[in-house]
Amino acid sequence: MDWQALWLSVKLSCFTVILLIPLSIFVGRELAYRQFKGKSWLEALIMVPLVLPPTVIGYYLLVGLGNQSIIGQWVEQLTGQQLVFHFSGLVIASIIVNIPFAVQPIQRAFETIPIDIRDAAACCGMSRLRIFFRVELPMVWPGVLTAVVLCFSHVLGEFGVVLMLGGNIAGETKTISISIYDSVQAFDFDSAGMMSLVLLVFAVSALALTTSMSRRLGGHHGASQR
Repeated sequence: MDWQALWLSVKLSCFTVILLIPLSIFVGRELAYRQFKGKSWLEALIMVPLVLPPTVIGYYLLVGLGNQSIIGQWVEQLTGQQLVFHFSGLVIASIIVNIPFAVQPIQRAFETIPIDIRDAAACCGMSRLRIFFRVELPMVWPGVLTAVVLCFSHVLGEFGVVLMLGGNIAGETKTISISIYDSVQAFDFDSAGMMSLVLLVFAVSALALTTSMSRRLGGHHGASQR
């Protein structure tokens, strides 16, 4: 077991979830409630990472964040650190790749909230902010929980984007998926099998737990509405 690579993958997953989920709650709510010109194009753009090969996304990120790009040069001048072949670059890449896994479940959860409930809360004198925190957010927790688990699990298994943008630097960009690849290349199938089993068990357990908790939360909210 490559514990260093596993820890780096877990850290990358945590950073991605912490930064992406709040943004996804805002975006998902806006997409669920608002109708505006170009909404279909925006939703399509959000879904692009699901259909584009990871190496293609990695290539564009490498070009867009590299030393020759405006963003890459600006960040290097500001921080003295490159984005490519660095952990910070992996965080940005993971956020972009996992946008659909975060936004979609949350958007669908907001869409299930009956408009009558929000109207009733407004009639009771609740502000928009209070309605969001006291009414909407508790009702969309199953969607938020699904988004968290999907993003966390997907980041753990990312390979193409990570390899394209971060390379294979131990302790900096070498994640568990790259370590599995290296083990297979070295014909160390025992190590590759062990690390693959860990990811498989985690993925199945996380999805089962998410399904169970979503049903309980959904049943609880349904009972409270009745």
